[in-house]
Amino acid sequence: MKLHNFVLTALASLSVCATEETLEALARRTYFYVGGQYENVTQPNSGAGVFFFGQMYVEKLQPRHPSQRYPLIFVPGAGQTSTNFLNTPDGREGWASYFLDKGFTVYLVDPPQRGRSPYVQGFETGTVEGIPVTVVEQVFTAPEKFPNLSTSYPQASLHTQWPGTGLQGDPIFDQFYTSQVQLQRDIDISDRLMKNALNALIDKVGACVLIAHSQAGPYAWVAGDSRPELVKGIVAIEPEGPPFVQLPGLSGKARIDGVTRLPLLYDPPVLNITRDLKTVELPPPPCKEDLYVTCTVQASPPRRLVNLARVPVALVTGEASYHAPYDWCFIEYFKQTGVKATWLDLGRLGVKGNGHFIFLEKNNMESAKLVLGWMLRNVKGGVCEIDKEITGLEMEKSTGSVSSAPDAGVSM
Repeated sequence: MKLHNFVLTALASLSVCATEETLEALARRTYFYVGGQYENVTQPNSGAGVFFFGQMYVEKLQPRHPSQRYPLIFVPGAGQTSTNFLNTPDGREGWASYFLDKGFTVYLVDPPQRGRSPYVQGFETGTVEGIPVTVVEQVFTAPEKFPNLSTSYPQASLHTQWPGTGLQGDPIFDQFYTSQVQLQRDIDISDRLMKNALNALIDKVGACVLIAHSQAGPYAWVAGDSRPELVKGIVAIEPEGPPFVQLPGLSGKARIDGVTRLPLLYDPPVLNITRDLKTVELPPPPCKEDLYVTCTVQASPPRRLVNLARVPVALVTGEASYHAPYDWCFIEYFKQTGVKATWLDLGRLGVKGNGHFIFLEKNNMESAKLVLGWMLRNVKGGVCEIDKEITGLEMEKSTGSVSSAPDAGVSM
């Protein structure tokens, strides 16, 4: 006990001596694994044996004085790990530290078969690959430098917030790219393993808020549909999309069930996706024809989402991201299905110049404050006021966002 107290005292002393730039929120750190099962597997070199398959690494960070009722579960996108939320590639504070400082307990995960979640060769192996450096440069870190590509979009020229050049050889970019890891290219395997693991984590943690990025968007929708009584809110940072279809230049299978490939609970029930979920095209709003794509939405009368409609949703979109042309389609989808979704369209809310990795860019704390403001307004009974002056301002900003709530007066 004396040694334990000595260590805590020493750590506290070190934190006081740290510079303002490196000071992080004090936390207790533990880790564990959830999900998966033992399976008989035959590997090329090891031969036959019993292995554990499909587990997910979870890192728990707890502030010294937790003050928020619901913890946050951060789920990274394709080829990423939980390090996305710890620090930025240029060494600044990440979102995990920001929300720890606001009194939240934080859970960070490495999805199954990625990072610290082992990949077992020989059992439902699929194909595990990395992401080429050119894709990262052109799509994520420097889209403004590639205006003549077939995948270019008008908003790319507004990208200003990536630290450094965003190109290989720049030390900040190299630090980011070296953090990229393998991912399961068989999306059906990935979806299934992540559903089991994330549900297991939610069952263990209890009531929580999910913060999901990119590929993790469908994971969050499925979790909200599976555990609506425990998922108290979903913050979807540029979730995989758009609804129903896959746009040219984007890889992977379309989300045939709307925003997922796995089935969601609709009313009336969807017994046959091809027969029951009929779709039509919705053109962009007036004056947005050059900036927005045409959406695919349900034909009338639309089916409602029974469980997901119980979960408040924030959709976060960067002004200069490749999501900027199509994230408006999520709002139309949620409006049809009865989900209370708020669009934190960052450019319209005064947070300018962001690409896809909003939480790593130079203005990452501005968007974090908007997310906090949304949680204060929408996660009922789970988020306490922190700083009336700051959060009041961010709450006021977020009221200017677009909502799918029937009485919100949706405008584009």
